[in-house]
Order: sequence, then structure tokens, then C-alpha cells
Amino acid sequence: MDFPVGIQTFEDIVKYKLFYVDKTEYVYQLGRTKGYYFLSRPRRFGKSLLISTLEAYFLGKKELFEGLKMAELEQKWESYPVFHIDLNSENYSNEDALQLVLENYLAKWEEEYGSRPSEKTVSLRFSGIIERAYEKTGKPVVVLIDEYDKPLTATIDNEELNENFREQLRAFYGVLKSQDRYIRFAMLTGVTKFSKVSVFSDINQLQDISLAKQYQAICGITDEELDTYCHESIEELAKENNTDYADMREQLRKKYDGYHFYKNGIGIYNPFSLLMAFRRKELSDYWFETATTEFLVRLIKTSHLPIEKLSGGILTAQQLNGKIDFKTNPLPIMYQAGYLTITGFDNRTNRYVLGFPNEEVKVGFSEALVPAYIKTKNNTEFDYFDFINDLLDGDIEQFMKRLQTLFANLDYEIMGGQERDFQNVMQVILMLLSTQVSVERHTSDGRMDIEMETDDYVAIFELKIDKSADEALKQIEEKNYAAPFAMSGKKIYKVGVNFSSKTRRIEEYKIESFFHQD
Repeated sequence: MDFPVGIQTFEDIVKYKLFYVDKTEYVYQLGRTKGYYFLSRPRRFGKSLLISTLEAYFLGKKELFEGLKMAELEQKWESYPVFHIDLNSENYSNEDALQLVLENYLAKWEEEYGSRPSEKTVSLRFSGIIERAYEKTGKPVVVLIDEYDKPLTATIDNEELNENFREQLRAFYGVLKSQDRYIRFAMLTGVTKFSKVSVFSDINQLQDISLAKQYQAICGITDEELDTYCHESIEELAKENNTDYADMREQLRKKYDGYHFYKNGIGIYNPFSLLMAFRRKELSDYWFETATTEFLVRLIKTSHLPIEKLSGGILTAQQLNGKIDFKTNPLPIMYQAGYLTITGFDNRTNRYVLGFPNEEVKVGFSEALVPAYIKTKNNTEFDYFDFINDLLDGDIEQFMKRLQTLFANLDYEIMGGQERDFQNVMQVILMLLSTQVSVERHTSDGRMDIEMETDDYVAIFELKIDKSADEALKQIEEKNYAAPFAMSGKKIYKVGVNFSSKTRRIEEYKIESFFHQD
């Protein structure tokens, strides 16, 4: 099977008989009535293919939909003037970039629909084109804008240029409201939802379907679709990697599944990584390897976001949609960009719980955090696999010695010397370790409880700050932290750790071990 990695044109996928998960039922549901829609999804999640499919549908290209769900649903095919704008092709490094991109589209459309000398600005020209297209064809127009926010995300570190592009987009997207009587359908896609862009405040008919239950699977691949369309590909991947179908299916789930775009919704696989794995017959971090995380890591540090909030952070729907400043709370932009996803929903407070979607993202982002949080005095590289090997070998003593040495060598002039810095370093380490060892952690009042579990043992860590290792061990005993593992038959390690905020080191640790018996 040929997989369309990098091919985002629906017509080409049909023409060359490439792999395609049938999403045309969603296209029909969206397009059957007049409407204005916005969809936010992470990069490389199929937004461009969705826009291309909508374009083919509104151009009335019935032949492209033979054998698909659309062919059963649509009985009356019509063709409309379609204005498709893709803002993803430019890097927007200078103030003229957006103007030039828009003018290029407008010049092409003016060749077909004409222009007026009085239309000097891009918004006036776009407005005139829409009106003349309606008058010439007798049909209302369709406007499809792919990656509407690329000029903004590309300049997020340049406030002056970013605001310049905001002003241009306000005027241009405002045409969708002023020319409503000539518009049949409009859809904008992007990664982020910038609330300051007036397209979201001025166009009251714009429907944001990003968190809508009925459209949660409009992009990406579901478990049901994976079984329907990819059974043969999974078998080939399993054979190539010397395993069976069931095991490979589970590996794919852990590696690429886990995105949720609705509270308590279905899991969605990252389509880019999944198709790359099928094409290359190897599991790797395909989506994350193309990511740019430096800006997000800087945001996390400058906003003083506790690392633990990357797994368990809570936001309202408005916050999730970008109603708060991402510079003070980067969780919304991390969700919209695909580094975090919805992992739960608190019905009592109507708030969303966020976390990493899968191993690909968790490992990749954890490693991206290392240079910012674990910088040694002699600038040596942090090799967390040594820590993992200690845990896999059950050598808790060596693990603690290694951890103690690491903290002794951390450059705290760069890191800082607060209790929160100690906790953030520990959280980064735990995120890295938890890819190989089952790790659960709880924090309260400056203390951290950590449980690690392997096939052979359970290690319970109690971390204190400016107290003693004995106090930490005493709490493990008094709180009976080992009780949940009473029937496991595994060896239990109790580890008491004390961190000194004055020396910024692990001052002492003590280890006790036993086989749990009732």
C-alpha cells in the first residue's frame, strides 16, 4: 500500500490510489448547509487534506468520491466558486511576507473575476472578488483558509511583527462578515486559537468545532479506523519487527494513540507518525522529530510552570481555547500544538485535565526539557539511561548514588536554588524514567511521594526538603504507602530522601527493603 506522507491533496490521493481513511461523511455534514467553521488541530494532523476534500466537494467533483461515504450521502451535486488560501508556505520573516502571499492569491482570482481601481487594500480587493464571483456565477462562494494562524505562530517571538500581522489578518478576515450575503460556506483551520484576532470576536456566526463531540475524529485515525483500514499494514509491520499482530497493535497504541479532542472522548492516533511507521516498517518518533520545542521550553521556564502540571494540569474550556495569556500559562498553547491532550474531565468544576498523549510525545518533550533544567557545572550531557539501567537491575543504592552525584554537579547559578527548582529537576527525571518504569507521583506542601514499579519490585520514595531521611521513612510507614502492593509478592524498597535548600543537594538518603507480607 502506498501511503500519502507529505501529500495533502485529495484529488492526488484518489488519482494515484493512495491510502485514505474515509472522512467524507464529516465533509458532508459540514457542507450541506450554509455555515462558518473553525477547527484547531496539531500540525501534520490532516487539516490540509480536510480543506482539500472540502474544496473538491464544493467544486462538484463527484467522480473523486466514488466508493466513499460521500457518494451514498450526496444526492444533489453543485459547483461553487471556491477561494482556497494556504498560509503555510511562507516563513513570514519580514513585514511584507503576509501582504505578498495574500496579493498573490488576489491577483490570480482577479484574472477570473476582475477588479476595480478603487480597491486598493487586500481586504477591499478580496471583498470585491467575492461579490463579483457571486454576480458572475449566480452561486454564493466558498472560502477555505488553511493554517490561518501561520503568520502569528511563525512570529510569536517577535511582538512587533506579530502585531503587524494581527492587524492585517483582522482586516482580511473581517471580509467574511461584511460579505456574508455572498458566502455559502467558510472554514478556517489552524494550530492555535488566538483570541485577539477579530475573526473570532467579530464574526458571531463562526462555529468552533475543535471540541465538538461529533467532529472529534474529523482528523487523525481512530481505533476502529485502524482495524478497518490498516490490518494488513499492521501485520507487515509486526512481521518486519519479529512480533505478532496483537503485540504490534499494542505498541502502536502506546506510541501514537492517546489524543483526545472531547471530554471523555475517543482516542485518536497521530496520522503522520502512524503512516510513517507503516511506510518505513519501523516505530520511531516521526512527528516529534520534526517539532520545534525551544519556544515552549522557554515559556515553561519563564512562566515558572511546575513541571508536574504537564501531566495533570487543569483548564476551563475558555482557557483551553486560548482565553488566557500563554506567556503566563503555556498549557493552552501546548494543548493546541499537540504536546498535551485531554486526559480527563472534572464534572464538578467543568474543567479539562491535560497530560501527554503518548510515549512519542512524552519521551520527546522530556528530552527537550533536559538542557533547560538539568545543566551540569562542567556541561556534561545527562545520560538518563544509566538511571534506567539501575532501576531495571533493581539496584536502588546505585540509583540513589547516581542521583546524589547529579544534584551535586548541577549548575544552580543557571538553574536557580529554590525548592521548586529541585522539584522540577526531579519531575523531568521521573518523566524520562517513566517511559521504561511505571512511575506514579504525588506532590503536596513541598513534598513528593514517588512509587516506581517493575516486574520484580516496588520502590517507594518519600522526598523531604530541609528535614531528614528518617522523617521521610517514618512517613512511608505511618501512611502505609506499601499497602497497595501487599498481594504483589514483590520486593518492597522504602527510600527516604532529604534535599537541602541551602547546599542544593541531596543531603542524605536511607533505604530499607523487605518482602511485603500481611
